[in-house]
Amino acid sequence: MKLLSVRQSLISRPLEDVAAEVKRQLDALAAVVPNGIEQEFGQVPQGPVAIPVGSRGMDQIPTLVRAVGEWLRQRGAEPFMVPAMGSHNGATAQGQQQMIESLGMTEAAMGMPIRSSMECVKLATVSSGDVWMDRHCYESDGVLVINRVKLHTCFSGPVQSGLTKMMVVGMGKIQSAQTFHSCPTPQMKEMLLEMGQVILDSGKILGGLAILEDGFDRTAELHGVAASEILECEPKLLERHRTYFPSLPVDELDVLVVDEIGKTYSGTGMDTNVIGYRGVKGYEDLERPNIGIIAALSLAEVSQGNAIGVGLADFITRRLREAIDEHKTFLNVYTTGDMARAKIPATLTDDQELVEKIVSRYGDQRWMFIPNTLHLGQLYASLDLREELEAHPLCEVAPEPIELTFKSGQQQLFAR
Repeated sequence: MKLLSVRQSLISRPLEDVAAEVKRQLDALAAVVPNGIEQEFGQVPQGPVAIPVGSRGMDQIPTLVRAVGEWLRQRGAEPFMVPAMGSHNGATAQGQQQMIESLGMTEAAMGMPIRSSMECVKLATVSSGDVWMDRHCYESDGVLVINRVKLHTCFSGPVQSGLTKMMVVGMGKIQSAQTFHSCPTPQMKEMLLEMGQVILDSGKILGGLAILEDGFDRTAELHGVAASEILECEPKLLERHRTYFPSLPVDELDVLVVDEIGKTYSGTGMDTNVIGYRGVKGYEDLERPNIGIIAALSLAEVSQGNAIGVGLADFITRRLREAIDEHKTFLNVYTTGDMARAKIPATLTDDQELVEKIVSRYGDQRWMFIPNTLHLGQLYASLDLREELEAHPLCEVAPEPIELTFKSGQQQLFAR
Protein backbone atom coordinates (compact mmCIF):
# COMPACT_ATOMS: atom_id res chain seq x y z
CA MET A 1 0.00 0.00 0.00
CA LYS A 2 1.28 3.47 -0.89
CA LEU A 3 0.54 6.33 1.48
CA LEU A 4 0.62 10.12 1.41
CA SER A 5 2.65 11.82 4.12
CA VAL A 6 0.56 14.68 5.51
CA ARG A 7 1.38 17.47 7.95
CA GLN A 8 -1.36 19.48 9.63
CA SER A 9 -0.55 23.09 10.50
CA LEU A 10 -2.11 23.01 13.93
CA ILE A 11 -1.87 25.95 16.30
CA SER A 12 1.55 25.99 17.95
CA ARG A 13 1.82 28.32 20.93
CA PRO A 14 3.96 26.72 23.64
CA LEU A 15 4.79 28.73 26.74
CA GLU A 16 8.48 29.51 26.93
CA ASP A 17 8.73 29.19 30.71
CA VAL A 18 5.96 27.14 32.33
CA ALA A 19 7.36 27.45 35.87
CA ALA A 20 7.52 31.24 35.66
CA GLU A 21 3.97 31.41 34.32
CA VAL A 22 2.72 29.20 37.17
CA LYS A 23 4.15 31.63 39.69
CA ARG A 24 2.81 34.66 37.81
CA GLN A 25 -0.70 33.20 37.75
CA LEU A 26 -0.63 32.23 41.41
CA ASP A 27 0.70 35.63 42.43
CA ALA A 28 -2.34 37.21 40.79
CA LEU A 29 -4.85 34.70 42.08
CA ALA A 30 -7.44 35.58 44.71
CA ALA A 31 -8.77 32.53 46.55
CA VAL A 32 -11.36 31.69 49.15
CA VAL A 33 -9.62 30.05 52.08
CA PRO A 34 -11.32 27.46 54.31
CA ASN A 35 -12.53 30.01 56.87
CA GLY A 36 -14.52 31.73 54.13
CA ILE A 37 -12.55 34.99 54.24
CA GLU A 38 -11.57 36.16 50.76
CA GLN A 39 -7.95 37.28 50.60
CA GLU A 40 -5.12 37.50 48.16
CA PHE A 41 -3.61 34.08 47.52
CA GLY A 42 -0.34 35.46 48.88
CA GLN A 43 -1.80 34.77 52.31
CA VAL A 44 -1.93 31.01 51.93
CA PRO A 45 -2.60 28.64 54.81
CA GLN A 46 0.46 27.98 56.92
CA GLY A 47 -0.21 24.26 57.11
CA PRO A 48 -0.69 21.30 54.74
CA VAL A 49 -2.04 22.13 51.27
CA ALA A 50 -3.07 19.34 48.88
CA ILE A 51 -2.24 19.32 45.17
CA PRO A 52 -4.40 16.70 43.37
CA VAL A 53 -2.54 15.02 40.49
CA GLY A 54 -4.30 13.03 37.76
CA SER A 55 -3.31 10.20 35.44
CA ARG A 56 -3.10 12.11 32.15
CA GLY A 57 0.24 12.61 30.46
CA MET A 58 -0.08 16.39 30.24
CA ASP A 59 2.77 18.41 28.78
CA GLN A 60 5.37 19.44 31.39
CA ILE A 61 3.12 18.35 34.24
CA PRO A 62 6.09 17.56 36.54
CA THR A 63 7.46 21.08 35.96
CA LEU A 64 4.05 22.58 36.65
CA VAL A 65 3.37 20.60 39.83
CA ARG A 66 6.87 21.25 41.18
CA ALA A 67 6.44 24.99 40.55
CA VAL A 68 3.10 25.00 42.40
CA GLY A 69 4.71 23.21 45.34
CA GLU A 70 7.63 25.63 45.44
CA TRP A 71 5.29 28.62 45.31
CA LEU A 72 3.23 27.29 48.21
CA ARG A 73 6.27 26.38 50.28
CA GLN A 74 7.79 29.86 49.81
CA ARG A 75 4.66 31.28 51.41
CA GLY A 76 4.74 29.06 54.46
CA ALA A 77 2.47 26.21 53.34
CA GLU A 78 3.34 22.51 53.48
CA PRO A 79 2.41 21.19 50.03
CA PHE A 80 1.82 17.53 49.27
CA MET A 81 0.57 15.58 46.27
CA VAL A 82 -2.60 13.48 46.24
CA PRO A 83 -3.18 10.96 43.40
CA ALA A 84 -6.60 11.99 42.09
CA MET A 85 -7.88 9.77 39.31
CA GLY A 86 -11.21 8.19 40.20
CA SER A 87 -11.06 4.46 39.53
CA HIS A 88 -7.85 4.43 37.47
CA ASN A 89 -4.95 2.03 37.96
CA GLY A 90 -6.87 -0.57 39.89
CA ALA A 91 -8.48 1.95 42.27
CA THR A 92 -5.80 1.21 44.88
CA ALA A 93 -3.64 3.65 46.81
CA GLN A 94 -0.46 1.90 45.66
CA GLY A 95 -1.57 1.71 42.03
CA GLN A 96 -2.50 5.39 41.87
CA GLN A 97 0.76 6.46 43.49
CA GLN A 98 2.67 4.34 40.99
CA MET A 99 0.78 6.06 38.19
CA ILE A 100 1.83 9.59 39.13
CA GLU A 101 5.37 8.40 39.81
CA SER A 102 5.49 6.87 36.32
CA LEU A 103 4.66 10.33 34.94
CA GLY A 104 7.77 11.74 36.63
CA MET A 105 6.15 13.03 39.83
CA THR A 106 8.10 11.23 42.51
CA GLU A 107 8.59 12.66 45.98
CA ALA A 108 12.27 13.26 45.28
CA ALA A 109 11.67 15.01 41.95
CA MET A 110 8.82 17.19 43.26
CA GLY A 111 10.35 18.00 46.63
CA MET A 112 7.16 17.11 48.50
CA PRO A 113 5.45 13.99 49.83
CA ILE A 114 2.76 11.89 48.19
CA ARG A 115 -0.20 10.98 50.38
CA SER A 116 -2.13 8.26 48.63
CA SER A 117 -5.28 6.66 49.98
CA MET A 118 -8.66 5.52 48.68
CA GLU A 119 -10.32 6.61 51.92
CA CYS A 120 -12.83 9.42 51.45
CA VAL A 121 -15.12 11.64 53.50
CA LYS A 122 -18.78 11.95 52.53
CA LEU A 123 -19.82 15.55 51.88
CA ALA A 124 -23.42 15.33 50.69
CA THR A 125 -25.95 13.31 48.71
CA VAL A 126 -27.22 14.19 45.24
CA SER A 127 -29.81 12.48 43.06
CA SER A 128 -27.42 9.84 41.68
CA GLY A 129 -25.57 9.10 44.92
CA ASP A 130 -23.10 10.46 47.45
CA VAL A 131 -20.40 13.09 46.92
CA TRP A 132 -17.02 12.26 48.44
CA MET A 133 -13.63 13.89 48.99
CA ASP A 134 -10.27 12.22 49.48
CA ARG A 135 -9.55 12.22 53.21
CA HIS A 136 -6.11 13.78 52.82
CA CYS A 137 -7.65 16.65 50.87
CA TYR A 138 -10.47 17.01 53.39
CA GLU A 139 -8.10 17.10 56.37
CA SER A 140 -5.70 19.56 54.74
CA ASP A 141 -5.83 23.32 55.22
CA GLY A 142 -6.82 23.71 51.58
CA VAL A 143 -6.62 22.27 48.07
CA LEU A 144 -5.13 23.87 44.98
CA VAL A 145 -6.71 22.12 41.98
CA ILE A 146 -4.76 21.59 38.74
CA ASN A 147 -6.12 20.13 35.51
CA ARG A 148 -6.23 20.47 31.75
CA VAL A 149 -9.44 21.90 30.29
CA LYS A 150 -10.70 19.99 27.25
CA LEU A 151 -13.70 18.31 25.65
CA HIS A 152 -15.14 15.32 27.48
CA THR A 153 -15.38 11.95 25.74
CA CYS A 154 -18.86 11.00 27.04
CA PHE A 155 -21.00 14.12 27.01
CA SER A 156 -21.28 17.72 25.83
CA GLY A 157 -21.98 20.70 28.04
CA PRO A 158 -20.68 24.09 29.20
CA VAL A 159 -18.27 22.39 31.65
CA GLN A 160 -16.59 19.16 30.58
CA SER A 161 -13.06 17.98 31.48
CA GLY A 162 -11.19 20.40 33.70
CA LEU A 163 -11.00 21.76 37.22
CA THR A 164 -14.56 20.77 38.13
CA LYS A 165 -14.10 17.21 36.93
CA MET A 166 -10.85 16.94 38.89
CA MET A 167 -12.69 18.06 42.03
CA VAL A 168 -15.65 15.75 41.46
CA VAL A 169 -14.17 12.56 40.02
CA GLY A 170 -10.45 12.82 40.75
CA MET A 171 -10.64 13.96 44.36
CA GLY A 172 -13.71 11.81 45.01
CA LYS A 173 -11.90 8.61 44.03
CA ILE A 174 -13.95 5.60 42.93
CA GLN A 175 -16.89 6.55 45.17
CA SER A 176 -17.64 9.88 43.50
CA ALA A 177 -16.70 8.45 40.10
CA GLN A 178 -19.47 5.90 40.56
CA THR A 179 -21.93 8.60 41.63
CA PHE A 180 -21.10 10.72 38.60
CA HIS A 181 -21.25 7.86 36.09
CA SER A 182 -24.47 6.49 37.62
CA CYS A 183 -26.17 9.56 36.20
CA PRO A 184 -27.71 9.06 32.71
CA THR A 185 -25.32 10.37 30.07
CA PRO A 186 -27.59 13.24 28.90
CA GLN A 187 -27.73 14.53 32.49
CA MET A 188 -23.99 14.34 33.20
CA LYS A 189 -23.44 18.00 32.39
CA GLU A 190 -25.91 19.04 35.10
CA MET A 191 -24.61 16.44 37.57
CA LEU A 192 -21.02 17.67 37.14
CA LEU A 193 -22.10 21.18 38.08
CA GLU A 194 -24.21 19.99 41.01
CA MET A 195 -21.44 17.83 42.45
CA GLY A 196 -18.87 20.55 41.76
CA GLN A 197 -20.88 23.04 43.78
CA VAL A 198 -20.93 20.60 46.70
CA ILE A 199 -17.13 20.41 46.61
CA LEU A 200 -16.82 24.19 46.47
CA ASP A 201 -19.29 24.60 49.34
CA SER A 202 -16.99 22.49 51.52
CA GLY A 203 -14.67 25.51 51.72
CA LYS A 204 -11.64 23.33 51.02
CA ILE A 205 -10.83 24.64 47.54
CA LEU A 206 -8.29 27.48 47.55
CA GLY A 207 -8.46 27.96 43.81
CA GLY A 208 -7.47 26.33 40.57
CA LEU A 209 -4.81 26.39 37.89
CA ALA A 210 -6.34 25.56 34.50
CA ILE A 211 -4.15 24.33 31.65
CA LEU A 212 -4.83 24.82 27.96
CA GLU A 213 -2.69 22.90 25.46
CA ASP A 214 -2.08 23.83 21.84
CA GLY A 215 -2.63 21.65 18.77
CA PHE A 216 0.66 19.85 19.40
CA ASP A 217 -0.18 18.89 23.00
CA ARG A 218 2.10 21.55 24.51
CA THR A 219 1.21 23.90 27.34
CA ALA A 220 -0.10 27.08 25.70
CA GLU A 221 -1.92 28.91 28.50
CA LEU A 222 -2.25 28.76 32.28
CA HIS A 223 -5.12 30.45 34.09
CA GLY A 224 -5.34 30.98 37.83
CA VAL A 225 -8.98 30.79 38.88
CA ALA A 226 -10.47 31.76 42.23
CA ALA A 227 -12.58 29.01 43.82
CA SER A 228 -15.71 31.14 43.62
CA GLU A 229 -15.21 31.60 39.87
CA ILE A 230 -14.41 28.05 38.75
CA LEU A 231 -17.91 27.11 37.56
CA GLU A 232 -18.33 30.45 35.80
CA CYS A 233 -14.87 30.51 34.24
CA GLU A 234 -14.62 26.96 32.88
CA PRO A 235 -17.10 27.42 29.98
CA LYS A 236 -15.00 30.33 28.71
CA LEU A 237 -11.81 28.27 28.97
CA LEU A 238 -13.49 25.38 27.16
CA GLU A 239 -14.30 27.68 24.25
CA ARG A 240 -10.66 28.74 24.10
CA HIS A 241 -9.68 25.05 24.10
CA ARG A 242 -11.82 24.48 21.01
CA THR A 243 -9.58 26.85 19.05
CA TYR A 244 -6.61 24.58 19.77
CA PHE A 245 -8.28 21.17 19.56
CA PRO A 246 -6.88 19.07 16.68
CA SER A 247 -9.15 16.97 14.47
CA LEU A 248 -8.90 14.70 11.46
CA PRO A 249 -8.77 16.67 8.18
CA VAL A 250 -11.25 14.31 6.50
CA ASP A 251 -14.80 13.68 7.74
CA GLU A 252 -15.46 10.47 5.78
CA LEU A 253 -13.07 7.53 6.17
CA ASP A 254 -13.45 3.85 5.42
CA VAL A 255 -10.57 2.88 7.74
CA LEU A 256 -8.72 4.66 10.55
CA VAL A 257 -5.61 2.97 11.99
CA VAL A 258 -4.54 4.28 15.42
CA ASP A 259 -0.96 3.36 16.22
CA GLU A 260 -1.33 3.63 20.01
CA ILE A 261 -4.20 4.02 22.46
CA GLY A 262 -4.13 4.67 26.19
CA LYS A 263 -5.19 6.79 29.17
CA THR A 264 -2.29 9.17 28.57
CA TYR A 265 -4.00 10.27 25.33
CA SER A 266 -7.65 10.27 26.43
CA GLY A 267 -9.89 9.14 29.25
CA THR A 268 -11.31 6.61 26.78
CA GLY A 269 -8.00 5.51 25.27
CA MET A 270 -9.03 7.10 21.98
CA ASP A 271 -10.62 10.54 22.10
CA THR A 272 -14.21 10.08 20.98
CA ASN A 273 -14.30 13.67 19.71
CA VAL A 274 -11.56 12.72 17.24
CA ILE A 275 -12.91 9.35 16.07
CA GLY A 276 -16.54 10.54 16.05
CA TYR A 277 -17.81 7.61 18.09
CA ARG A 278 -18.71 7.47 21.79
CA GLY A 279 -20.09 3.95 21.87
CA VAL A 280 -22.66 4.60 24.61
CA LYS A 281 -25.80 2.56 24.03
CA GLY A 282 -29.10 4.38 23.80
CA TYR A 283 -27.67 7.90 23.53
CA GLU A 284 -26.95 10.17 20.63
CA ASP A 285 -23.50 9.91 19.12
CA LEU A 286 -21.28 12.37 17.33
CA GLU A 287 -22.12 13.11 13.71
CA ARG A 288 -18.58 13.62 12.45
CA PRO A 289 -16.22 12.27 11.47
CA ASN A 290 -17.89 9.18 10.03
CA ILE A 291 -15.45 6.24 10.11
CA GLY A 292 -16.32 2.75 8.92
CA ILE A 293 -13.58 0.65 10.55
CA ILE A 294 -11.21 1.54 13.40
CA ALA A 295 -8.06 -0.48 14.10
CA ALA A 296 -5.74 -0.06 17.10
CA LEU A 297 -2.22 -1.47 17.08
CA SER A 298 -0.72 -1.01 20.54
CA LEU A 299 -1.34 0.14 24.12
CA ALA A 300 0.77 2.93 25.62
CA GLU A 301 3.11 1.55 28.25
CA VAL A 302 2.39 4.45 30.61
CA SER A 303 -1.27 3.31 30.74
CA GLN A 304 -0.01 0.34 32.77
CA GLY A 305 -2.43 -2.12 31.23
CA ASN A 306 -5.59 0.00 31.40
CA ALA A 307 -7.08 -0.45 27.93
CA ILE A 308 -10.39 1.36 28.45
CA GLY A 309 -11.74 2.24 25.02
CA VAL A 310 -10.32 -0.83 23.30
CA GLY A 311 -13.94 -1.75 22.52
CA LEU A 312 -14.23 1.35 20.34
CA ALA A 313 -11.98 -0.42 17.83
CA ASP A 314 -13.04 -3.13 15.39
CA PHE A 315 -9.61 -4.76 15.05
CA ILE A 316 -6.55 -4.94 17.32
CA THR A 317 -3.20 -6.74 17.27
CA ARG A 318 -2.12 -9.59 19.49
CA ARG A 319 0.47 -7.40 21.25
CA LEU A 320 -2.22 -4.90 22.25
CA ARG A 321 -4.41 -7.67 23.58
CA GLU A 322 -1.55 -9.17 25.59
CA ALA A 323 -0.74 -5.75 27.07
CA ILE A 324 -4.20 -5.47 28.65
CA ASP A 325 -4.52 -5.72 32.41
CA GLU A 326 -8.04 -7.11 32.57
CA HIS A 327 -8.66 -6.12 36.19
CA LYS A 328 -7.59 -2.48 35.75
CA THR A 329 -9.53 -2.18 32.52
CA PHE A 330 -12.64 -3.80 33.95
CA LEU A 331 -12.63 -1.62 37.06
CA ASN A 332 -12.29 1.61 35.08
CA VAL A 333 -14.98 0.65 32.55
CA TYR A 334 -17.30 -0.81 35.20
CA THR A 335 -17.13 2.47 37.12
CA THR A 336 -18.24 4.40 34.03
CA GLY A 337 -20.94 1.83 33.24
CA ASP A 338 -20.21 1.89 29.48
CA MET A 339 -19.22 -1.77 29.23
CA ALA A 340 -18.89 -1.84 25.43
CA ARG A 341 -15.64 0.07 25.84
CA ALA A 342 -14.01 -3.00 27.40
CA LYS A 343 -15.04 -5.52 24.73
CA ILE A 344 -12.15 -7.22 22.97
CA PRO A 345 -12.25 -6.64 19.19
CA ALA A 346 -11.21 -9.09 16.50
CA THR A 347 -7.55 -9.84 17.25
CA LEU A 348 -4.95 -10.47 14.54
CA THR A 349 -1.34 -11.56 14.83
CA ASP A 350 0.39 -8.27 14.05
CA ASP A 351 0.16 -5.02 12.08
CA GLN A 352 0.80 -6.70 8.76
CA GLU A 353 -1.94 -9.29 9.09
CA LEU A 354 -4.34 -6.67 10.41
CA VAL A 355 -3.79 -4.37 7.43
CA GLU A 356 -3.96 -7.21 4.93
CA LYS A 357 -7.22 -8.58 6.35
CA ILE A 358 -8.89 -5.17 6.37
CA VAL A 359 -7.77 -4.46 2.81
CA SER A 360 -9.05 -7.81 1.56
CA ARG A 361 -12.48 -7.24 3.13
CA TYR A 362 -12.99 -3.45 2.98
CA GLY A 363 -10.63 -2.28 0.22
CA ASP A 364 -7.72 0.14 0.27
CA GLN A 365 -9.54 3.43 -0.30
CA ARG A 366 -10.08 6.27 2.22
CA TRP A 367 -7.54 5.06 4.78
CA MET A 368 -5.78 7.17 7.39
CA PHE A 369 -3.04 6.32 9.88
CA ILE A 370 -2.52 8.43 13.03
CA PRO A 371 -0.07 7.99 15.95
CA ASN A 372 -2.83 8.46 18.58
CA THR A 373 -5.83 10.74 18.99
CA LEU A 374 -3.88 13.46 20.79
CA HIS A 375 -1.08 14.10 18.30
CA LEU A 376 -2.45 14.80 14.84
CA GLY A 377 0.28 16.92 13.32
CA GLN A 378 1.68 14.03 11.27
CA LEU A 379 -0.71 11.73 9.40
CA TYR A 380 -0.59 9.20 6.58
CA ALA A 381 -3.42 8.68 4.11
CA SER A 382 -4.29 6.55 1.09
CA LEU A 383 -3.55 8.02 -2.33
CA ASP A 384 -7.21 8.58 -3.24
CA LEU A 385 -7.44 11.30 -0.54
CA ARG A 386 -4.79 13.51 -2.16
CA GLU A 387 -7.20 16.00 -3.75
CA GLU A 388 -9.21 16.49 -0.53
CA LEU A 389 -6.11 16.87 1.61
CA GLU A 390 -4.37 19.27 -0.76
CA ALA A 391 -7.51 21.43 -0.70
CA HIS A 392 -7.56 21.48 3.11
CA PRO A 393 -6.18 24.81 4.44
CA LEU A 394 -4.25 23.16 7.27
CA CYS A 395 -2.67 20.28 5.34
CA GLU A 396 0.62 20.00 3.51
CA VAL A 397 0.95 16.82 1.44
CA ALA A 398 4.39 15.51 0.48
CA PRO A 399 4.70 15.20 -3.31
CA GLU A 400 6.04 11.64 -3.29
CA PRO A 401 4.11 8.83 -1.58
CA ILE A 402 5.79 6.26 0.62
CA GLU A 403 5.41 2.49 0.62
CA LEU A 404 3.87 0.97 3.73
CA THR A 405 6.36 -1.68 4.84
CA PHE A 406 6.57 -3.94 7.86
CA LYS A 407 9.47 -5.09 10.01
CA SER A 408 8.77 -8.27 11.96
CA GLY A 409 5.11 -7.74 11.16
CA GLN A 410 4.97 -4.18 12.52
CA GLN A 411 4.66 -0.95 10.53
CA GLN A 412 6.97 1.85 11.63
CA LEU A 413 5.19 4.98 10.47
CA PHE A 414 5.44 6.51 13.94
CA ALA A 415 8.06 6.30 16.67
CA ARG A 416 7.00 4.16 19.61
